[in-house]
Amino acid sequence: MVALSQHHRRYDFAGDLDKALNRVDFFRLFHGIALRYGFEHFCVLQVAAEMEASNFSSKLVLHDLPAGLAEAYDKQHRFSESDIYRSLRRSVIPTVWRARDQHIAGDDAEHHLLAQLGFDLAIVVPLQATSGARYAVVFLGGDGDIARQQHVELCYEANCVFDYFHRVVLSVRRGMGLTPRETEILRWISYGKTASEIALIVSVSEHTVNSHTATILKKLDVVNRTQMVAKAIREQIIL
Repeated sequence: MVALSQHHRRYDFAGDLDKALNRVDFFRLFHGIALRYGFEHFCVLQVAAEMEASNFSSKLVLHDLPAGLAEAYDKQHRFSESDIYRSLRRSVIPTVWRARDQHIAGDDAEHHLLAQLGFDLAIVVPLQATSGARYAVVFLGGDGDIARQQHVELCYEANCVFDYFHRVVLSVRRGMGLTPRETEILRWISYGKTASEIALIVSVSEHTVNSHTATILKKLDVVNRTQMVAKAIREQIIL
């Protein structure tokens, strides 16, 4: 019987994926892809659920963007209203974005992420982790266009590197630092139990349950119980 790994075709990486152990290694791999196809920068971002806040800087997982660019963008614009973000919410088809097309279309420049960040070309590769969480790799820069074959190859390589990146680095975040008791309370919250009901179930005071809940909200970086449960399910903290 042929091992599953022998069916994996990881073109042009010459064993680099197997050797990648940390964020720095994957930074180099993504950066290498960007340079190989004539791009200046890359960014890996998580696609937020509709109910979540979606500042550009808070969704960046790994990137080589100029220092302060994402934070400066967030001071003036809303990532959730940008054309590229809305496209990611609607479709998982890889897309090509060109500044000249946006200008010709005459659309409201307020929503053009490419123009707002100051680049001429963007390749957006939507991705989905084995956990079900949605991500995208975005390559920025270029000379205004990309050939069809290069686009296909770029998308495939980005998919390969992301798959390893998620399994080696991002999946380690599963649990988000929650203690066993916090995870237990989170699970009861997902079942629709109130703080007083949970207090009786786990034999602690209602104040303790509320304190744990506040800590969970902070660790998951969400603002209410609905967002908390949604993110916990998406990140497979609870099933």
